[in-house]
Amino acid sequence: IQVQRHFQHLLDATIRHNGAVTKTIGDAVMAAFSTSADAVQAALEMREAVDQLNRDRPQRDFILKIGVHRGASIAVTLNDRLDYFGQTVNIAARVQNLADGDEICITEDVYGASAVADIIAPCKVTKSEAELKGVNKAMSIYRLARMAS
Repeated sequence: IQVQRHFQHLLDATIRHNGAVTKTIGDAVMAAFSTSADAVQAALEMREAVDQLNRDRPQRDFILKIGVHRGASIAVTLNDRLDYFGQTVNIAARVQNLADGDEICITEDVYGASAVADIIAPCKVTKSEAELKGVNKAMSIYRLARMAS
């Protein structure tokens, strides 16, 4: 039941911010959003929801790792469900793998997108360079730590 609640929180945050879940793989969720700002806002809300779930637990049972990237992708309908493919999707998955528990990693493209700076202003942001498999040059990654109290 706790895992269902976890997925429901992620789904609710996605829908609230103009997104749609496109894949679930194991305990991972991939979603597409109208704008980068929507995606980042949903990510912050998801992290807060998981924090709330963990508050009532003896140990942190749910750990969320989020990666956000933007760009063009190929949309295909398979088994009556819209799915996305391409380099943008691959990069998003690899950026998520860079995130530590309860951390949100965003790419330079997302960091520079309209309205994102205002949304992440309360966060502690650190920039690093990362080599991602299948990408021929290092990418700038911005890590969004917890909101400063």
